[in-house]
Amino acid sequence: MRALLAALILMLAPLSACAQTQTTLTSVSQDEAEIRTLIATMEAAWNRGDFEGYMAGFDNPGVVFVSGGRIQDGWQGTLDHYVRDYGGAPERRGTLHFYDISVEMLAPDAAMLVSHYRLERPEHAQEGINTRLMRKIDGRWVISLNHVSSYDPNAAPPNR
Repeated sequence: MRALLAALILMLAPLSACAQTQTTLTSVSQDEAEIRTLIATMEAAWNRGDFEGYMAGFDNPGVVFVSGGRIQDGWQGTLDHYVRDYGGAPERRGTLHFYDISVEMLAPDAAMLVSHYRLERPEHAQEGINTRLMRKIDGRWVISLNHVSSYDPNAAPPNR
């Protein structure tokens, strides 16, 4: 009887490990889905002129925001920058689109997101890359570090 029980345990152990791995993969997939949903929600908020809704995706007040060779002054400084530089008429704000989004889970509460963005508007359209450190704080994914690198999509590629 003991031999039968031992054999049964040995046969079921790999199945238990597979189930545990599947649970881990499912939770990673769920986290990535939550992060992608957050980015889509932020994009929609920007496009309707809701800068505070857009900023809800960032860690408040601790986000570090790097753009144009400068570090913005936290969450409020970043919101002030958006209102000052993009507020007012819809043409000034433009239409924002994130694409080529890649999410790498670093830990249960940390992920790295890299994506392209395009801000279409009549004057000074922008295109670039975002590198974001995502953190899960109080059960909710937020951006704790955002680095933006803009480029001119019409410029000739550099000689290498």
